[in-house]
Amino acid sequence: MTRRRPEVVAFDVNETLLDLAPVRSALVEAGRPADLLATVFARTLLTGFAATTVGSWCRFRDAFDAALAQASDLGPEQRSTVADAFGELAPHPDVEPALRSLADAGVRVITLSIGSPGVAEAGLARGGVTPLVERTLTSESIRAWKPSREVYLWAAGVCDVAPDRIALVAAHGWDVVGAQRAGLTGAWFPRSERSYPAVYEAPHVQGADLQGAVEGLLALPA
Repeated sequence: MTRRRPEVVAFDVNETLLDLAPVRSALVEAGRPADLLATVFARTLLTGFAATTVGSWCRFRDAFDAALAQASDLGPEQRSTVADAFGELAPHPDVEPALRSLADAGVRVITLSIGSPGVAEAGLARGGVTPLVERTLTSESIRAWKPSREVYLWAAGVCDVAPDRIALVAAHGWDVVGAQRAGLTGAWFPRSERSYPAVYEAPHVQGADLQGAVEGLLALPA
């Protein structure tokens, strides 16, 4: 199937748009190594994915707390303080120009996260890019986790477009392949991952960076 230029572009939030540096700093302030975040974030995803696979569900914050408890000896109050740092996230420097490119081209922009409500909104506001985003969606609203098919189709429905007219941009291969399996156009770029996972079908669009991924989508035929 030939992919068409999307009417709507959805962006993943954590790592893709927002820098997790404040969470990393909170771990350091709690006396733990900065690189612990990579392990905890991966276990958070594992916890949520597993819950979805067995027909259950949990909030992102609860999955993060469970992962942090597994990977450290921090007490409940310390773990809560670290989790609160998600409310302090800000966009990476390349986010504003990428979003502006889409706005200038007349393409609608949304965010699609598995994270806690309010995190994307706070981060976008902190970066001054809220006016460039039509709406923020979190799969917690439908008690689901990406990469479940229902999340991507729900986003398309909310935006009132067919699945093949919405694209998902993410720095996570699992998110991109989930979107593509649901009929969306997938766009990947390296940030949290150095390379796209070879075990997945190739992304429809791949860029050297966020701007490259956006330009790749805009270059698709109308």
